[in-house]
Amino acid sequence: MPTLLIVHHTPSPNCQALFEAVVSGATAPEIEGVRVVRRAALSATASDVLAADGYLLGTPANLGYISGALKHFFDQVYYPCLDETRGRLFGCYVHGGSDVTGALRAIETITTGLGWRRAAAPVTVTGEPGKADVEACWELGATVAAGLMDVS
Repeated sequence: MPTLLIVHHTPSPNCQALFEAVVSGATAPEIEGVRVVRRAALSATASDVLAADGYLLGTPANLGYISGALKHFFDQVYYPCLDETRGRLFGCYVHGGSDVTGALRAIETITTGLGWRRAAAPVTVTGEPGKADVEACWELGATVAAGLMDVS
């Protein structure tokens, strides 16, 4: 059964709302035969990454960059997973107070280095998430999970 690994740093109610929407989309009844595993960025391991077929990444934008927790995750898994995970699907969502450009650039750079393939456009949210933002995160979760339905 294909596995979707959701790696997130969720320090605020705004990030929590987006995370819950992603999980809801990824576990929608229409998504069949995909196991969804959730890991906080500080507890996700290379073994988690190697055991998954696709990834969803969630982070706040802190000081113009990804959260320290997501950076720590990438620092821990990058080289152990570099050759084994090339070509796998991923998606991401980023929440910021006013600007998420640097955080999005960091994710793009790191995932390009890993050779991961974007399954859907990133969801970026500034300020308090509105209904459209939550719906976009639901769609992101569903899209990435659906992309794994045929992976065996």
